[in-house]
Amino acid sequence: MTTSRWIVLPANEPLALRLSMELRIPLLLSRLLTQRGITSVESAQSFFYPDLYDLHNPFLMNGMDTAVARINTAVEKRERILLYGDYDVDGTTSVALMYSFLSGFHRNLDFYLPDRDKEGYGVSVAGIEYARQTNCKLIIAMDCGIKANDAVTLAKSYGIDFIVCDHHLPEGGLPDAIANLDPKRPDCPYPYKELSGCGIAFKLVQALAMHHNMPVEELTSLLDLLAMSIACDIVPMTGENRVLTHFGLLCLQYHPRTGIAALLEYLQKKPPFTINDLVFGLGPIINAAGRLGDARDAVYTMLAEDAEMAKKAAGELAVRNEQRRAVDHATTVAAKIRVQESPEWEKKKSIVLYDPLWHKGIIGITASRMTETFHRPAVVLMLSADRAVGSARSVPGFDLYAALRKCEDLFYHFGGHEHAAGLQMPPENIPAFTERFEKIAQEQMTPENSVPMVEICSAIRLEELTPEFIRLLSQFEPFGPGNRNPVFSATNVIDTSKSRLLNNNHVRLSLRHADSEQIFKGVGFGLGEAFSALKANQPFDIAFNVREEEWRGERSITLYVKGIRQGARE
Repeated sequence: MTTSRWIVLPANEPLALRLSMELRIPLLLSRLLTQRGITSVESAQSFFYPDLYDLHNPFLMNGMDTAVARINTAVEKRERILLYGDYDVDGTTSVALMYSFLSGFHRNLDFYLPDRDKEGYGVSVAGIEYARQTNCKLIIAMDCGIKANDAVTLAKSYGIDFIVCDHHLPEGGLPDAIANLDPKRPDCPYPYKELSGCGIAFKLVQALAMHHNMPVEELTSLLDLLAMSIACDIVPMTGENRVLTHFGLLCLQYHPRTGIAALLEYLQKKPPFTINDLVFGLGPIINAAGRLGDARDAVYTMLAEDAEMAKKAAGELAVRNEQRRAVDHATTVAAKIRVQESPEWEKKKSIVLYDPLWHKGIIGITASRMTETFHRPAVVLMLSADRAVGSARSVPGFDLYAALRKCEDLFYHFGGHEHAAGLQMPPENIPAFTERFEKIAQEQMTPENSVPMVEICSAIRLEELTPEFIRLLSQFEPFGPGNRNPVFSATNVIDTSKSRLLNNNHVRLSLRHADSEQIFKGVGFGLGEAFSALKANQPFDIAFNVREEEWRGERSITLYVKGIRQGARE
């Protein structure tokens, strides 16, 4: 039995063999290198040993000279600078990073984050009016702004200059800003295009530091914020992002800022930290501020220097996150019931759900849950200011943005990319949109992308998972898009009879190969049904990640099983 499609990734065997001999590592690990596009000993060494001096010169970014000059002028004239960021992790960490740096030599600073419900995403008119009322002369917009043409023009009419630090694709002409820092500008020669919004802000900080002859090592205290941004915004974990995240995780481990340390203590997270600790630990608790309240609270927490104040602020964020989880759970349960109660839902290729009372800060999470549960593109809508406001998520192989473009006559506006999007429409257009979106999905969803896919890096015998192998594998971290945690497959394994089902369709596993006595422990989230369907004493195959974990001072290897299927019959 299988509930997913397993695909074995290709590897360059001759190259893998050569790298294995030259690097003196197991052939299995050198295969992983070739799958990541690493073709030489030199590139492998750069991959295994990240170096801050491998970062690109920030002045290669179009507009960087102008941005640095304008900030220097603002500092010299003691002008008021407003730091403007989005309300998610990327935006709040951007503001905290820039504030941390600039406040070291410029006191006339303020920051602004829009209200998710009242203002929505991006640079708002309310934000520009706030800048005018508080006598700001320069706005630095981070993780937004590249599409804010009208808002930038309004600011200019008030005598307020703009610097945009964004990583989204520009559409149409660029805003009339002093500088538009965005590697995705068609005319920008900057070599690495996949920085987060906070990453662009860091490049501006790096340029300011270089201008004032500060070594890059003096910026390492900012990298905990940047690592959180890169991990939680799900940008590729390649190139500069991987270097910066590597050192950001070290910063979190050895010198976390006071507010982040308080959050980690509340979450009961202890070093060494992983990407999962950021994505599933710090990320949700920071996002909760903007989802159910004021995103500025997240920035205040990250900037807190007094331990007691930081602890109090972290506790307040944690309470809000618990509220978010309760709303999230209730909305997800209701949404699942609606899907399964809709006529002939099993034949449908898409999901469109609308409830005027659902919370705006939760619908994106709910859309993700629907996509994960039913493996279909999903759109979840609620009512805000007489408009149906929605978040959409997709599955691999279905271009969500292209599909929504075919429906744009029904929208007030929409935006996003292949995997995720946001949209607004008149509520009365929802039935027509639901019908058209389903028709597009029926045409484009193939049997291949209608079931989850597990990409296998290599087959392996469980006995190969030695402490030395795990140590070498850890050098592939930090993991993320473009550098995924390797998924291995093992065939002909059997249950030792000590596996057991857990709540919520999870299973605790105790496994060994049929021809071996060595036992391995594992866990399969959401795989209880698949495990129960296996025939008694029949060998089966597993697809899994591997992780070394510590419990009460003892280290052990745990298999995180992604898929279970009946083994091939003799």
